[in-house]
Amino acid sequence: MKNIKFLIVFCTSLTLLVGCKKDLFEDVSFLNSASVPAKLSALYNITQDNSGLVTITPMGEGAISFDVFYGDATAAPVKVLAGKNTQHVYQEGLYKVKIVGYSVTGKTTEVTQDLTVSFRAPENLKVTLQQNGLNLSVGASATYETFFKVYFGDSTTTNPEPFKSFIEGQTVTHDYPKAGTYVVRVVALSGGAATTVRRDTIKVGRQIDLPLAFDDPNYDYTMSDFGGNVSSMAADPVVSTNKVMKVDKNVGAEFWAGTTLGTSLGFANKVALAANRTKVSVRVYSPAAGYLVRLKLEDHADGNKSVETDAVTTVANTWETLEFNFSNPATGTSAPNFAFNYNKASIFFDFGNGNTWGPTNTVKKTFYFDDVTFMPATVVMNQISLPVTFDANNVIYTVTDFGNNVTTDAVDPLNASNKVKKTVKPNGAETWAGVTIGTANGFASAIPLTASATKMAVDVYSPAAGIPVRLKIEDRNNGGRSVEAQVNTSTANGWETLVFDFSNQVAGTAALNLSYTYDKASIFFDFGTAGSGKIFYWDNVVFGDPNQTAVLGIPMNFESSLITYSFTDFSGATASVANNPLSAGINTSAKVGKMIKGAGDPWAGSYLTLPNPIDFSVKKTFKVKVFSPRVGAKLLLKVENALNGNINFDKEVATTKANEWEELTFDYSAINTANSYHKIVLIFDLGTVGDGSANFTYYFDDIKLN
Repeated sequence: MKNIKFLIVFCTSLTLLVGCKKDLFEDVSFLNSASVPAKLSALYNITQDNSGLVTITPMGEGAISFDVFYGDATAAPVKVLAGKNTQHVYQEGLYKVKIVGYSVTGKTTEVTQDLTVSFRAPENLKVTLQQNGLNLSVGASATYETFFKVYFGDSTTTNPEPFKSFIEGQTVTHDYPKAGTYVVRVVALSGGAATTVRRDTIKVGRQIDLPLAFDDPNYDYTMSDFGGNVSSMAADPVVSTNKVMKVDKNVGAEFWAGTTLGTSLGFANKVALAANRTKVSVRVYSPAAGYLVRLKLEDHADGNKSVETDAVTTVANTWETLEFNFSNPATGTSAPNFAFNYNKASIFFDFGNGNTWGPTNTVKKTFYFDDVTFMPATVVMNQISLPVTFDANNVIYTVTDFGNNVTTDAVDPLNASNKVKKTVKPNGAETWAGVTIGTANGFASAIPLTASATKMAVDVYSPAAGIPVRLKIEDRNNGGRSVEAQVNTSTANGWETLVFDFSNQVAGTAALNLSYTYDKASIFFDFGTAGSGKIFYWDNVVFGDPNQTAVLGIPMNFESSLITYSFTDFSGATASVANNPLSAGINTSAKVGKMIKGAGDPWAGSYLTLPNPIDFSVKKTFKVKVFSPRVGAKLLLKVENALNGNINFDKEVATTKANEWEELTFDYSAINTANSYHKIVLIFDLGTVGDGSANFTYYFDDIKLN
């Protein structure tokens, strides 16, 4: 019998559109121009008991109902609403099933599709698996099959084990929760009880990229050793909760033994060396000082296109950051060629066996490395100053630990796009262990304390509530002039803003003296308790009390660390505050708004509700900066009344640039100023369904009235 080949297209049901809440999007006038149904198809599901009972689920874009003609002796069709199905008993054979789809306005489209009913076990099962990071696409073909089931191997539920159904000619996708090895099982089914099964073992994970740490379970951290090296994931020898890469250079290893970072495919993106950007840093833990460490960059498709440079360890059994400057290549190697595609890296510990260039390694040596980072372009770096956000590219965010604290750059545990500091108070750390914010030079200017302004605040992510956190400010030139305040955390594993009032100093410490210059600050986590491995994250060191300042309103630029930008998403869009994708041209700010339009409805978007109505009494022209992935992408800017969505006004403008910032202008001169408007609604590409890809990812900033 012929194979069954069907294309399943998931449709957007217009019945859902009719049921949309008014406060999401009020304008449904486009129903008047509803098109004819498109991409009609049917999904077949046959019972495996030789009964010939087939479930037919018709589908189609823009269809609200269907007529299904069974294709056998049954002459009259059956009416099926969108999202529903019909069942019919067939004898073995090949049938022509006709589907007629009806739009909301009565327009029709029809398609005829083959249905094979067989009670014979499927044969010649072939499976196609295509991986992309954590995503897997599955397709299959077989003889005598009606449809397939795929089990992805990551479920903890076994009764019943979840699966996805599909038919020949279709692919289904699945996103794995984390990197790992999984067994994918594809089952081919016909109308009989017998099935055919194929199992494939796959390894999934996102391709590594810079910066490279080893803490994200979504990435495949497979390393490629050569010359006798052996690498493995391990616990940090100092902070056991931190994951790092361990490299053993065993006895008998070659002098050139090394480890490639990742597989032979290298990084997801190239290391874009340039004249003003030639450095890569690596944190290294070496068994001794004086070991030569070489780092090599190359084109994964052409190993002849490479550049190598060296650094030397300076401490033993302690972490240090080595900088590899490719503008100074290793002796006898090629200079960097900025036109080359450097997308693969290998690291060589004790290269040349301590510069003796012996034939093999004679003593086993163990190294650890972490935090491989492509260093920023050479810029004029500014001294740290308040507010401290850790986001600017031209500020020196070096911090100074003491008392055996360990502080590193990190990403927000709740928002991977936000840069923060991570402080570990390891076992053996002093009760007074802390970290100075910046270097011994302190802030660029004094903290502007006054009799009525005596507070500072820090955002803290603590492992437990009730932990004392102390903040000390002082004169960087005279440590005897200082004042300290202390607050206990009240939240576990969540962000909170701790406010320190220096007019209420810690008992037994000096009082605030407004005649002093306070231009240096240090923070002490779990003050008074010896280190036990607790981990803290911190961000947004500001002067003042954030709880008493800042209100969401127009103009809006997403820069304030004191405002919560509470987006309300609808119909498949997701909006958030994110880092600026291109800090250049007309927009050099650090933070912007970001919207991803997923596979929802064509009117998917998001809105912000302001505490006060927008003032249109004088200014009636909106300006919005937009970063679009393509020319011609449209932005609908709409304002609504907080309580009545029927009171609204909107304008739509198309972008004229791709992948760069431009400012769009929205003429609101016709708005009824007698009404009040609290909501700002943003809808990109109204009328087009997104897919969540980069092509449907938009950025916006600096919403203002002119």
